[in-house]
Amino acid sequence: MSSPATPFATLSPDAILDAIDAVGARAGFRTSGQFFALNSYENRVFLVGLESAADAPATATPPPPTLVAKFYRPGRWTDAQIREEHAFAEDLAQAEVPAVPPLRLNSETLHTAAGFRFALFERRGGRTPELSDPAVRERIGRFLGRLHAVGARRPFATRIRLDADTYGAEPGAYLLQHHWLPPELVEIYRGLLAQALDGVRRAFAAAAPRWQRLHGDCHPGNILWNEAAPEPGPHFVDFDDSVMGPAVQDLWMLLSGDRSEQEAQLRDVLEGYEMFADFDRAQLALIEPLRTLRLIHYAAWIARRWDDPAFPAAFPWFQTPRYWEGRILELREQIAAMQEPPLAP
Repeated sequence: MSSPATPFATLSPDAILDAIDAVGARAGFRTSGQFFALNSYENRVFLVGLESAADAPATATPPPPTLVAKFYRPGRWTDAQIREEHAFAEDLAQAEVPAVPPLRLNSETLHTAAGFRFALFERRGGRTPELSDPAVRERIGRFLGRLHAVGARRPFATRIRLDADTYGAEPGAYLLQHHWLPPELVEIYRGLLAQALDGVRRAFAAAAPRWQRLHGDCHPGNILWNEAAPEPGPHFVDFDDSVMGPAVQDLWMLLSGDRSEQEAQLRDVLEGYEMFADFDRAQLALIEPLRTLRLIHYAAWIARRWDDPAFPAAFPWFQTPRYWEGRILELREQIAAMQEPPLAP
């Protein structure tokens, strides 16, 4: 078994292929021995080659040449939380929203082997969407509206709620309590964190958003654009950060540039979105508060994973004073940004 400090130490190539073979034996496929690691820090994700099992009947449908295997980080989510992620993706697929749900094999989407939990997914090709194109933004808005219409049908029972406590106060306290900041910056960060979270809480109280199931991490890297798909356009992948939260959480990460550019981008997204779901414009006042929470949460996410050898290699600057000076500057900027009028698309 892996330790919390090295959670994937025992996830060897043989362990990966044996785990998938154990699931595939009853579904008529086995691994071909080919696999390729895909980019993922939180979990471990692989592109795995398949072939028909030796005892598969001749009339059996041949397996696809590849599938995607996602091995979940031990200890992050409970089984119930992962199954809620899977159920949400299945709800979307059943409603013909282009999300990529896990494959249901042997009546199950979540599998276990050698102390790891994993899921298997159909491989979907695609590229990063051209967000500079207004037509692309409008089409993404349409699909997000459909996604949220499904998400609003029922709540999550076990997954977390994105708010000032879960994404701000708790991760901020973790950074302070575990002495991640240089001593000379601790009190400055503590004061700015409290000031920033006060602004976040006021904004949420004023907006009084409706809480619903969301993708939660809907940045362009989690949208695959494929014009050759059965439903051409965007496909939403990686629901690992699905949360209960305000709808605008899945919109604001699509915006970039200065204020006028963001307003034009948001106008295009909402034009498509509101064809399929209502959008409460009061939530626009939550864009900067949500950005503030993401910045705090992101720093704590790296800190919590620092014992994983992949993280020091990927973020070598994390323990430098300059990095934390940058985080303090970000908080100052966000405190000011939260006092500005919301975007007006």
